[in-house]
Amino acid sequence: MTGPALVLATALAGVSLAIWLVLTFCRGRFWRTSIRLPMPVDPPEGDAWPSVVAVVPARDEAAVLPRTLPTLLRQRYPGSWRVLVVDDDSADSTGALARELGADVVAGSGPPPGWAGKVAAMQRGVEAAGTPDYLLFTDADIAFPSDAVRQLVCAARGNALVLTSQMVRLRAESRWERLVVPAFVYFFAQLYPFALVNKPGRTAAAAGGCMLVDRAALLRAGGLPRIAGALIDDVALGRLLKPHGPIWLSLSADIVSVRPYPRLADLWAMVVRSAYTQLRYSPLLLGATVLGLLVTYLVPPVVLVAGAAAGAVLPALLAGIGWLIMTLTYVPMLRFYGVAPVAALLLPVVAALYLAMTVDSARRHAVGRGGAWKGRVAQRP
Repeated sequence: MTGPALVLATALAGVSLAIWLVLTFCRGRFWRTSIRLPMPVDPPEGDAWPSVVAVVPARDEAAVLPRTLPTLLRQRYPGSWRVLVVDDDSADSTGALARELGADVVAGSGPPPGWAGKVAAMQRGVEAAGTPDYLLFTDADIAFPSDAVRQLVCAARGNALVLTSQMVRLRAESRWERLVVPAFVYFFAQLYPFALVNKPGRTAAAAGGCMLVDRAALLRAGGLPRIAGALIDDVALGRLLKPHGPIWLSLSADIVSVRPYPRLADLWAMVVRSAYTQLRYSPLLLGATVLGLLVTYLVPPVVLVAGAAAGAVLPALLAGIGWLIMTLTYVPMLRFYGVAPVAALLLPVVAALYLAMTVDSARRHAVGRGGAWKGRVAQRP
């Protein structure tokens, strides 16, 4: 490797290494998995516990509700507690099954013009919930430990939080789940470092599987109509509420998703649904993202191998250090999901998969199939 090729390889490896140094030391230590719910504080003795209503949008969820809905209904919460399932125009027995299990059910007829399906179902639940102190937005595939709501409310009250969200533990049992799911959470934390979300500033996000919302703050913010068309409703809700008080986002090892993604096609569909939306439907941002993923994740292994084969010490050294930093930042998330740390060496491969998913997401939007979920195709806001 001589001349222009050596200069190019050295420059690319240097840029990639610089990116990893900035990400690792200047991005809120996004790679940490130790951020948990703030220390719960019980209300003073004699104080009434705030009322809470769980809102569960559910579309064709009869397969998972028997495993998840009972965990909400059996919560050990001392205050007023109600579980409200919004049957979002299901084609299966979702509504009847939810009633049979003991939840209150309201019917949804699909999103009106300008509304994303899930946000419309959430709004239907808000309208039927009455005037509780808190709303717990969750998904039909989420199972909770019996003291989860008490812990959430105590953390929210004790820290005056307007939004208390936990990234639930996603299922990682099949081969493809163990390869793709930890990276999904890792990339999310890279985009929205939990430590920065939890501090004053512009970074705001939430995780849709578990979002405890102060209803009064939601009203002050203008309510869910302000984010009516949001496909990425959790991030949109975090951005809506953060100007109105502190918000919190952390990992949970105990609140879990039971939804299986056994095949790569299942995981692919999950990612492409919202990837191009995350880029605000911008071809320019898509190009920048593709270039960024290539330089950040694929340059280190490629330049290391090519440089070592050609005897080019400097680019191989720079690329090797970058790959090492990348690998070490991924290990904590793999440990959290019980995956062997050696799998961190495959992060460039997984990043290439996500790059392909992002491009495919843009392609699907271009042909009118963007945001597809359970028979619905989302419209651009």
